[in-house]
Amino acid sequence: MTDTEARNELEAKILEAQEGHITSDDLLKTLMGSQVFMPVQDEKAPVLNVQRSTRAQPLVLSAEEGTPILALFSSPERAKPFLENYPGFTGGILESFKWVLQNMGSGYGIMLNPDSELGFDMEPETVQGLIQQLTASEIQH
Repeated sequence: MTDTEARNELEAKILEAQEGHITSDDLLKTLMGSQVFMPVQDEKAPVLNVQRSTRAQPLVLSAEEGTPILALFSSPERAKPFLENYPGFTGGILESFKWVLQNMGSGYGIMLNPDSELGFDMEPETVQGLIQQLTASEIQH
């Protein structure tokens, strides 16, 4: 399987957007309804398989200007090659993209499938806009 072969609906929509068949808004709608894989740092020496931390530490990279960038993936399989360079991140959380937005805080950019042809980056302003839209839609319902 090649890096550019779509493995799920989200990856198919990324490919369609890259080829100009759908708009970035259509892609965002799909993303908002998709599950994503968020790598999390392994705990140091767990005691009898008891997790001591209640907050997972996600993989946050730093952009050239120092902006924190949250690394997300369209599937755990898509993450494996990238995570070979981050040995402390062998676990992860498979959760809805909306959940990630609700729990990530502000000031972060997002890299979906970093180092993959089937990926894209979102600036912190774009991410913040999505968080605000999500919050507004929850208030209306």
